[in-house]
Amino acid sequence: MKTSAKNLPRDFEALRARIIAEHPSLPRRLAQIAAFALERPDEIALGTAVSIAKKADVQPSTLIRFAQAMGYEGFTDLQSVFRERLRERVLNYEERLNLVNQHTRELGREERLLQGFAEASMRSAASLHERMDPGELERSTAILAGADTIYIVGLRRSFPIAAYMAYAFGKLGVKTVLAGTAGGLEPELIGFAGPKDAIIAISFAPYAPATIDLAAEAATRGVPLIAITDSPFSPVAQNAKGWFEVVEADFEGFRSLAASFTLAATLTVAVAQRRRTQR
Repeated sequence: MKTSAKNLPRDFEALRARIIAEHPSLPRRLAQIAAFALERPDEIALGTAVSIAKKADVQPSTLIRFAQAMGYEGFTDLQSVFRERLRERVLNYEERLNLVNQHTRELGREERLLQGFAEASMRSAASLHERMDPGELERSTAILAGADTIYIVGLRRSFPIAAYMAYAFGKLGVKTVLAGTAGGLEPELIGFAGPKDAIIAISFAPYAPATIDLAAEAATRGVPLIAITDSPFSPVAQNAKGWFEVVEADFEGFRSLAASFTLAATLTVAVAQRRRTQR
């Protein structure tokens, strides 16, 4: 159905909400563009139809069909929403980093590595702050604070984040179970979780099948699920009562974990503080 001009999303948050709502009914290629657009909005804002299509692994005509599926006349109309998002930023972190780069061209190899990883961490943290929904943070904190036991599952790249959260919760007096053992006992551990508990599932593309299965199985048993992942279309987020979108920047192919650990610290402290006020 054609969207009227009156109801057409003219700001990024409204467009993002529409993309998420329409995603389940989109054809495969349009769904591919939808995921790309939300994961890499700057690419949509700054690229050409040809360059964006190449990076998203679709034909340029697919961008036009996607824009029309969202209610726009063409891709340029949709792209203007992404460009406005950039203009509305209070702080332009990319410009700041480019300015820093002008003063670091003479650095040695090791210093350039440090600079590169530091910049990736800054971009990651800025992206987390930009994407964060304060209401989602409050709701998820309330769910976790009300849980008898918090079960945490994160495998492969996500394991350090899960381990940190378990450690921090322990130090803050919050009962937790870390499901990510070398013995492969995750199903048995998560099996103890009930509706009065909660589970935090952490997974990023390519998503760990075990994390997906454990999270889905726990959700079917009524265990409240909080997901930390990298896309609204992540399989880990599908059954979640609350979820957080974390997109990490990379340097030379090595992905930062700065935003993930920032969110992990925020959640653990917020949950501990709320539990104290509920006593």
